Amino acid sequence: MPVPNDEGPPQIVGSGPYVPGTTGSGDPHGLPYLFESGTRPILPAPAPPAAVAHTLRLSHISEGNLIRKVQPIYPPLARSARIQGAVVLQAVISKQGTIENLSVVTGHPMLAPAAIDAVRQWRYRPYILNNEPVEVETQITVNFSLAGN
Repeated sequence: MPVPNDEGPPQIVGSGPYVPGTTGSGDPHGLPYLFESGTRPILPAPAPPAAVAHTLRLSHISEGNLIRKVQPIYPPLARSARIQGAVVLQAVISKQGTIENLSVVTGHPMLAPAAIDAVRQWRYRPYILNNEPVEVETQITVNFSLAGN
């Protein structure tokens, strides 16, 4: 099979920069005219970013910071169906140590509501960073096992 001839890059007709969406390089109302005349519009400097409170992300929460742990109530229907396993929840621990923005990451739908109800009642000792309490984003795993029941 013959190799097609490579004619190189496409040829550009005219001078000056090409700006897509304009009418051409000599248009007195278009951007290329500004570039060709040697002037450029002066844009205002962006405003400095405001101080934003960031939420820390921790992969492991120390059990020592947990000051109130409520055990989930095993759902009777899940128990009779012999359903067990882990429910993983995404949560934010507030500056006061309460649970906020709680959502299910993974877990059986019959077990998840019981895990959410229990974890909402958990309380943590506030996490301190630079002598200030901070919000912490973390994952909490609640295990449901029929072996202990």
